[in-house]
Amino acid sequence: MFVQAVVLVLVVVLIGWGYQAIQPPPPKLCGSPGGPPVTSPRIRLRDGRYLSYKERGVPKEIATYKIIVAHGFADSKDYLIPVSRELAEELGIYLLSFDRAGYGESDPNPKRSVKSEAFDIQDLADQLEIGSKFYVIGISMGAYSAWSCLKHIPHRLAGVALIVPLVNYWWPSFPANLSKDAFRTQIVQYQWAFWIAHYAPSLLYCWMTQKWFPSLRFIVGHPGTFSRQDREILQKMLAAEPPTQDKARQQGDYESLHRDLMVGFGKWSFDPMDLNNPFPHNEGSVHIWQGYEDKVIPVALQRYVSKRLPWIQYHELPDGGHLLLKADGVSDNILRALVLGEKSSITDFT
Repeated sequence: MFVQAVVLVLVVVLIGWGYQAIQPPPPKLCGSPGGPPVTSPRIRLRDGRYLSYKERGVPKEIATYKIIVAHGFADSKDYLIPVSRELAEELGIYLLSFDRAGYGESDPNPKRSVKSEAFDIQDLADQLEIGSKFYVIGISMGAYSAWSCLKHIPHRLAGVALIVPLVNYWWPSFPANLSKDAFRTQIVQYQWAFWIAHYAPSLLYCWMTQKWFPSLRFIVGHPGTFSRQDREILQKMLAAEPPTQDKARQQGDYESLHRDLMVGFGKWSFDPMDLNNPFPHNEGSVHIWQGYEDKVIPVALQRYVSKRLPWIQYHELPDGGHLLLKADGVSDNILRALVLGEKSSITDFT
């Protein structure tokens, strides 16, 4: 009886420890006691959450083209598309970036989904009164916000650019051998994090914070995730602007990074490859910009998406990496192609 009691106690203790290990801490809400301060303008969404934003370019009142930018993984509204003031004024470009839910100074969304991202963008556009139609740029992980807009609010779009966009290995339309082969090209830390985010999201916090095995948290800045061009761009960026305090994750990694992985690599309510052309009369355009040397997003999957959706203009940069947006001249090409319909001067994959 004594041994059985001891075993029972140990089992209860282990269960309790395991339960605690998978429970993320509460977020440090901006503006709450002990939380980070609110330093940027914010709007209040229909569900009561606050969304932080930043405006650049020409004033929206005189802008010809109004563009909303959804940032990538571990980033924020402060990620700047390198557009010169001269180009912004020449074309009349207004850029509106925002902290996606849980990032920067935007409140977390415990119900965050691919769908909710589109309506956050729509609310932002309506409250700032930028008009009935606007452009959307989704960068890397922020591309699921842009895909969501194409699915849920296509009538509000003037054009869309997906830059080195996320691909979910479990989209149903991918041939099994293609997605498996692409998945295996990723470094093992990515593979584990993506697999857990998809199949066992309730365990992701535990996996990302444990210290026994290498997880995604160990590879920030890992050389294996950057191409030659990416490393050159990073060196220039660090030389021009030394790192500052990281505000993107200040409310906690769970509501920013972990939930991003769970949504981006989770089960979507739609398959992007089933989408219809939102601009059947060429009144707008959709673009994918991908680097052949990108070590984060497999180029083979991006090519497959572009073939399944021929109404998307696919641009593949032979030397481009995951940071191609920061390469000389690329952002100008992206903006001109998006708002003017100009053909890129960059060699495209055919």
